[in-house]
Amino acid sequence: MKTTLKRGYGRGAALNGNGHRNGAAVAPPRATPVVRYRQPEPPRRSGLALVRRILVGTLLLLVLAGAGAAGGAYLYYHESVASVRAHTPDVKRAAKQLDIPLANHAAIALVVGYDHRLGKESEGPSRSDTMMLVRADPLTKTISLLSFPRDLLVPLYCPDKDGNLVGKGTGKINSAYAICGSQGSLATVKQLIGLPVNYLITVDFRGFRQVVDRLGGVWMDVDRRYYNKNTGSYLNNFANINLQPGYQKLSGQQALDFVRFRHTDDDLHRVARQQAFVRSFREQVSTSFSPFKVPSLVNAITSNIEVADGGRKLQGKQVYNYALFAYGLPAGHVFQDKIENVVCGLGCTAAPEEIQKAVQSFSNPDVESSKTANAAALGRKIKQKAPPVSTVSVTVLNGSGVAGVAADTSYLLGQRGYRVVTPPNNLEPNAPRQDYFHTVIYYNSKPKTARAAAAGLAKLFGDAETQPITRQLRRSANGAMLVVVLGQTYHGRIGPAPVDRTPRRQPANVQTNPGATVDLLRPLQRQMRFRLMVPHVLERTSLPAHDVPARAYRIAGHPSVRLTFATGASEYWGIQMVAWNDAPALRGANEVLRIKGRRYDLYYSGARLHMVVLHGPKASYWVVNTIVNSLSNETMLAVAKGLKPLGSG
Repeated sequence: MKTTLKRGYGRGAALNGNGHRNGAAVAPPRATPVVRYRQPEPPRRSGLALVRRILVGTLLLLVLAGAGAAGGAYLYYHESVASVRAHTPDVKRAAKQLDIPLANHAAIALVVGYDHRLGKESEGPSRSDTMMLVRADPLTKTISLLSFPRDLLVPLYCPDKDGNLVGKGTGKINSAYAICGSQGSLATVKQLIGLPVNYLITVDFRGFRQVVDRLGGVWMDVDRRYYNKNTGSYLNNFANINLQPGYQKLSGQQALDFVRFRHTDDDLHRVARQQAFVRSFREQVSTSFSPFKVPSLVNAITSNIEVADGGRKLQGKQVYNYALFAYGLPAGHVFQDKIENVVCGLGCTAAPEEIQKAVQSFSNPDVESSKTANAAALGRKIKQKAPPVSTVSVTVLNGSGVAGVAADTSYLLGQRGYRVVTPPNNLEPNAPRQDYFHTVIYYNSKPKTARAAAAGLAKLFGDAETQPITRQLRRSANGAMLVVVLGQTYHGRIGPAPVDRTPRRQPANVQTNPGATVDLLRPLQRQMRFRLMVPHVLERTSLPAHDVPARAYRIAGHPSVRLTFATGASEYWGIQMVAWNDAPALRGANEVLRIKGRRYDLYYSGARLHMVVLHGPKASYWVVNTIVNSLSNETMLAVAKGLKPLGSG
């Protein structure tokens, strides 16, 4: 096989006048087979129509990630879609910067939660207290979330009247909204991440409380005691909040207080609270939504949300497709990404490479991350599916008609370590046809790892599809494991190499200390109708929290006890004990372990173990990680395995 790289191969083809290879609007990713480009028929008053309305109403709430979590408007069908279409001059101007969503491919929405204060502050500009990206991918059946700390210092941009970007210096990312509204937020984020954004969703904070209340509240695990009474003084001019630790249902006001709180920690923890709320919000909507709540919910949402679409006009069919997609997500397929190693002072800073790592992780969610992380924590070997790139041979062909793109891409893949193979007999590196719209990666049936190798390579191309190789392409492959046929949506750049965020196995950071909680639990045992558990091992730096170390209360009528611990780094984690084995939080475990006759359910957030649940005959016992999942996976498992019945010695 020849492996010589030549530059400049391929047939030529001009772009259209606006710089796109295909300017027509297309449908978004579809979760079920529907006819593309057709408008939905008017809904009939049948059982099926009612189900559809419920599903789409559900989606209206699912990706509501803005306004500290109210966002994600996967909108109501037909008449309500019109209510949330971009209608203000601000959002209409921003819509011109959006990219057209491609059918059956991942779409990205930027959710901007803004707050226009009342009273004296009403004369000032509205502020975007929350900026979150939401990515829905029908190929991997995943939703990814990436939040930006509002004080993150970044280059700011605003479009001029002709749509050209104008730099506004460096400032906090939330100030882009104050400078030039939604278009400033959108332009700044697009320049920061280097990805297309297909939807813009703006959410007013005032609608947040209404949505939560009309849903009936949201079940949340509150990591610690939150309390502040605003005295109006210079040192305490912060919002009121009064929340006890533990699993509970939050009202709209309580939820808003929770996701906006930050005055005793920092913006990074605030982002973590917002994403934790989004996760809980979605889980509740998708499992316990009532059709009787649809009218009031829709009213609250359409009064406070605008959605701009890269196709220029949001359609009911788009809403319906997204609704079915998000409603049917597998357990553990919602990923929460964050920028690592952010340093906050007067503002927050992060190295450009850390931002790009977060963007790459956001763009390529690893559905196997919980399994690989679990195997690492347990010391098990996991079978490597994809072969090392150094063993993967690739032939690149031009299917887009753009001159030189095949050779340029071959060079880029060679730089990444792939073994690049040219077509035999000095053939031009062109596919049999030049009208490929999306890039397709074809794989041979042998070796068995070729399909996994194709999936790994597809991540570098963003919207690439994978298929078995055709007979027509075998000759051009020249024996290569993979054949890449470049499509018109490929613009000459491949993505960064996938980031492996799987935690490496490490010893559990624990110490034996049953005495820390025995005296706290003994007086509470008399109030419970189930046996309490004593944690015999704790995270090494942890002690019971000084304000509310132990709390006995009832959750929806179920007796419960919450232990709260503070680490040496002032992070809070807890142990929940409740006579409720089917609580909403216990649905959708990623992994199940059975150790010495005990069953442990594991709940991961990406590769980090967020919760371990031990099931007993009358109660369940949850070990819940900190809001930023700072306890290692091994530590979480060790604490859970160290739970022993009170009085057992």
